[in-house]
Amino acid sequence: MASVIVPLATGFEEIEAVSLIDVMRRGGIDVTIAYLGGEFVSDIVVGGSGISIKADADIRYCIGDDYDMIVLPGGYDGTANLMQNEQVIELLREFNLKDKWIGAICAAPLVLDKAGVLGETFTSYPSVSSSIKSSIYTDKEKVVISGKIITSRGPATAICFGLAIVETLVGLDSSNDVKEGMLVDFC
Repeated sequence: MASVIVPLATGFEEIEAVSLIDVMRRGGIDVTIAYLGGEFVSDIVVGGSGISIKADADIRYCIGDDYDMIVLPGGYDGTANLMQNEQVIELLREFNLKDKWIGAICAAPLVLDKAGVLGETFTSYPSVSSSIKSSIYTDKEKVVISGKIITSRGPATAICFGLAIVETLVGLDSSNDVKEGMLVDFC
């Protein structure tokens, strides 16, 4: 079974995180929700709109070899917090070195850029694009795959992003089954 780690930081974009996790689990992917650990940090992570999610694991104890992919939801505050977390940056670099899949949506490609792992082309929330000089931005597609990096634009594209991850890790049949079961006709 394919496995994905989704680090959540305070201020994450709830639609992106919940949609991604739900679609991936429907597609047969084992998803671990990781919180940014620390002495005074809880496993309850609060998103940008005040919705709380209980995480499965402290990222400090997550081992890259246990996962096939790492996926970062966006949200400006969540992205800023992910960028400041050394475990997240190190996991991204490890996944890149081991030629594993990496995903980011909305503002989260900024974290990939900081880690030096962003693909040749990417998409993101439009206002983020001007802050990234290492790669070529495109707004022509909802989801962009560049090498082993998958990026997506924002909250409204989260289901399409999740379906692209399911197709990549599990296969087209599973992605189509999820798409059909969810009545998705826009990806």
